[in-house]
Amino acid sequence: MPEDCARREKNLTMCNCSYEPCSRKGICCECLHHHRRSGGLPACLFTDEDERTFDRSVERFVASNA
Repeated sequence: MPEDCARREKNLTMCNCSYEPCSRKGICCECLHHHRRSGGLPACLFTDEDERTFDRSVERFVASNA
């Protein structure tokens, strides 16, 4: 179960995901698998400003880091 993640509380201090109903917050492995399946990237790879657009595409990541 996701709530069994031993590092969840520590991970939450570094998680900038602004999608409130997300059940994967602080559970990095679940988050990475979810975004990989959907062809995107997790919030933590984006600046806070870029993350709030909810565009987690690889293209957005590359453009914002060019």
